[in-house]
Amino acid sequence: MPAVPRARLRRRIARPYRYWVGDGGLVSYGIDQIDLYRRVPTYIDRILKGAKPAEVPVQLPTRFELAVNLKDRKGTRADDPESFLLRADEVIE
Repeated sequence: MPAVPRARLRRRIARPYRYWVGDGGLVSYGIDQIDLYRRVPTYIDRILKGAKPAEVPVQLPTRFELAVNLKDRKGTRADDPESFLLRADEVIE
């Protein structure tokens, strides 16, 4: 796989994880990772009680997070409607 130029990695785009918004991403919309980590003990409990790992049902994410970085969006021409900002879980100003 060819190397990706460093300048391309710093491009401001939408990111899947919330912590990237604090590092310069404009917006992120993705799964709530903490919620997923909270579910791990239930899987471990089922397996330790004798369930076969192949028989434990897969759970899809149910919580999603939206984070918006207004500080870095000032240099762009993007205008966010207020309703979009009100739905965000985190707004960095």
